[in-house]
Amino acid sequence: MSGEKRPAANSFGSTQLVKRAKSDAGAGSSAVAVVNGSAQNGALIQAVPRTSSLQSPVMELAGHSGEVFAARFDPTGQFIASGSMDRSILLWRTSGACENYGILTGHKQAVLDLHWSRDTEILYSASADMTLASWDLESGQRIRTHPGHEEVINCMDVSKRGEEILVSGSDDGYIGLWDPRTKAAVSFIQTDFPVTAISLSEAGNELFTGGIDNDIKVWDLRKQQVTYRLLGHTDTITSLQLSPDNQTLLSNAHDSTVRTWDVRPFAPADRRIRTFDGAPTGQERNLLKASWDVKGERIAAGSGDQSIAIWDSRSGKLLNKLPGHKGAVNDVRFSPQEEPILASASSDRTIMLGELTK
Repeated sequence: MSGEKRPAANSFGSTQLVKRAKSDAGAGSSAVAVVNGSAQNGALIQAVPRTSSLQSPVMELAGHSGEVFAARFDPTGQFIASGSMDRSILLWRTSGACENYGILTGHKQAVLDLHWSRDTEILYSASADMTLASWDLESGQRIRTHPGHEEVINCMDVSKRGEEILVSGSDDGYIGLWDPRTKAAVSFIQTDFPVTAISLSEAGNELFTGGIDNDIKVWDLRKQQVTYRLLGHTDTITSLQLSPDNQTLLSNAHDSTVRTWDVRPFAPADRRIRTFDGAPTGQERNLLKASWDVKGERIAAGSGDQSIAIWDSRSGKLLNKLPGHKGAVNDVRFSPQEEPILASASSDRTIMLGELTK
């Protein structure tokens, strides 16, 4: 959806949300910004060449009244959605002053996961209220609620090609398969443990799930059967994401390790590639997310020590350990359009957009 079709800044949201530039969060730049609450009369002092469209090297987005569990760029990289313990979803622009332009309300408990539709016109959400929801981003209205799970929905994913299909994982031990055009689930797959992480292959024929049994299961969706398992984590799996070339799976877990796995069809029996250390789970034990950059060259993970760890995906070298948040970092995402921007969502109730150095 083009920028012209977006609602105006205050067309369906609160006007009391604020965002301010942050100069001490260490995203690799020494630029200093002074920005007021509405970011309309701020002054910018540049110390080094800028590499992104952000008004300052680090922008702090404040407006949620509870922990922020998810922050997701839209496919164009121009917008970001955030989901929180406060039951709301906030919509932000990712350039300039990063103003908030909308708020989506309707969930009855925390919003734990988010995904944009491929055309950016719909946002899908997963909640602790045991429902999925789809939202019209032009009107700000909820299109449909999808009930069926009997416990908290921890995670969701959306198909990458063909008709959009949603998959969900819940504490009730079921994987849900959904056509977003209808209210009820297409199918439920029963598992033995709560499902805490989920990722759908690009072709849509394989599904990767993780849970409290520490194992990553690879499902044949047509047969609804597990074809193989990835073993190595020693605690609950907290996130799963396929690499941009769909050959490598990235996992994070409560054992304070991030791992990569070879998921090609004819890979060796031992599919382990690399283990990354430096992102401890912390005492909160939230479902911390890890993610790839758009080229598959770097990976980032949120941490219970209030920082963001970034590694070289091939060598395993820790490239950055970024401070700035005052709570556990629950979700970390690179811009999908190669712009050097990293988004992070934290238990300190804020989202940060940081400009990465080359």
